[in-house]
Amino acid sequence: MKSLALAALALGAMVSAPVLAGEAKLPGQVSWTAYGTGSAGYNQSVAIGGALKNKLGVDLRVLPGKNDVARTEPLRQGKVQFSATGVGGSFMAQEGVFAFGKKRWGPQPVRVLMANNGGAINLAVGVANDVGIKEFKDLKGKRVAWVKGAPALNVNTTAYLAFAGLTWDDVERVEFGGFTDSWKGMVNGQVDAAFASTNSGRAYEMAASPRGLFWPPVPHDDAEGWARLKAVAPFFTPNVAKVGATIDDGPGYEGAGYAYPVLIAMADQDADLVYNMTKAMVELYGEFEGKAPGINGWSIDKQDTQWVAPYHDGAIRYFKEIGKWSDEAQAHNDRLIARQAALADAWKSMDGVSDADWDATWSEKRKAALESGGFDVVF
Repeated sequence: MKSLALAALALGAMVSAPVLAGEAKLPGQVSWTAYGTGSAGYNQSVAIGGALKNKLGVDLRVLPGKNDVARTEPLRQGKVQFSATGVGGSFMAQEGVFAFGKKRWGPQPVRVLMANNGGAINLAVGVANDVGIKEFKDLKGKRVAWVKGAPALNVNTTAYLAFAGLTWDDVERVEFGGFTDSWKGMVNGQVDAAFASTNSGRAYEMAASPRGLFWPPVPHDDAEGWARLKAVAPFFTPNVAKVGATIDDGPGYEGAGYAYPVLIAMADQDADLVYNMTKAMVELYGEFEGKAPGINGWSIDKQDTQWVAPYHDGAIRYFKEIGKWSDEAQAHNDRLIARQAALADAWKSMDGVSDADWDATWSEKRKAALESGGFDVVF
């Protein structure tokens, strides 16, 4: 994997000699994956790419992927250096759960560079405004989108259903091949609810459609509902969105959020490249600030250095240089890397397990490994 990644980097360097901005050096082309066209992650990636091109002469090649697997596969193969992903491609990939618990995957040694922790947006389930839904319990019996190969989207939707005391048995599950397809399906009347960031381009399209868009509230004082939600998705936190379709210029939407997008690399990605990509993201922030809805969450003062996935050594090196890394952050990071190691060891012990027994055996081994290491058992 490392040789492939280095080969991709070398190819980029051959296309154009490295360019210099202060002490930041990047090859002439950098590649990363992102959510599909029209998504908030894709739109932000394009804006960041514009800044890289205008100021550094660097071409950012953004490969849209329909789901978590489609975004992570090129990263794992070394065909791209980075991925602007969500909790699925970062936390769930690290944990080896859902699609990443299948035999061809397993827990992935992902590392974070930076994340969008803006707080201006929610990550939420939007519903068609023409079906009379006012709160999430009204989804009972309605059509809800399930995106194949996208465990993050589906777990998040599951969490919102759980908030209202519902499960997938209480709704009609409608399957789609990708995130974009699910929202096109809502516009076209195929489904009544789908998950997205409130600032997604698809959400704005839905709001402008004849069906309209509504975001049911997630009251922060509903302790029981929040307990159910976080039991499914512990990475959510209460949040009031000020940016998004039907939300802009309004009083705010009481809901939930988490870091999105999250810029990641694999652990064996070249540390100098990661260092310079992180540095460029910070130093060029003023060039892409405000250029896409919700993009300002990339600001250096909004970075959470004690998140649920560890940071890359190259990013840590830059954060130390600018005084944004603490002993507490390092201890937290070391613990997360130890968690990944425990999961990797458990995965190695799966050799010889039959396909029929795979899911059940991995679930047991994963839980045992986390418990024996004193780690929280999630999923």
